[in-house]
Amino acid sequence: MLPAAARLRRSEDFRVVLRRGSRAGRRRLVVHALTTDPSEAADVTSAARAGFVVSKAVGNSVVRHRVARRLRHLVSARLGTLPAGSALVVRALPPSATASSAELGADLDAALRRLGLVSGRLGLSPSRRPAGDAPSPTRPADAAPDHGSAV
Repeated sequence: MLPAAARLRRSEDFRVVLRRGSRAGRRRLVVHALTTDPSEAADVTSAARAGFVVSKAVGNSVVRHRVARRLRHLVSARLGTLPAGSALVVRALPPSATASSAELGADLDAALRRLGLVSGRLGLSPSRRPAGDAPSPTRPADAAPDHGSAV
C-alpha cells in the first residue's frame, strides 16, 4: 500500500500529469511522468507521488483490482528512487490482465528508464531484488560474440 502522501487522488492531479507530462508506452502499461523543476517548485521536498488507471478494458473488477494491487506494489518499491516532487500515472493496458508481476515490473522499469527517471537496475541491492530475479551471468571473455536479435 502506498502511503497517503505518495498517492495522486484528485482528478485534477491526474489531468495535469497526463497533459503536461512525458509518456512512455510498453506492451502492458503506459507511464506518464511529470517532474517539477526545483527552481520553480514551491514544495521541492515533497515525495514522489503515483496514481493508477485501470479501465474496464483490462477485465472485470477482480482482474482490475489484482492488476492495480500488483502495480501499487511495484511502484511503491521504486518510488524512493524517483526525483522529489515528481508525479507518475501508470495506466494499465488490456494485456496486463494476464501478465505476471515480473512482466509488469519489467515493463515499468523499461518505461521509467525511457523517461530518464531511473537508470540501470534501479540500484536494487542483491538483498532487495525480487524473488527469481537473479543477476545476469557474464559471458567469458573468450566466448564468441552473440550476433542474434536483441528482441
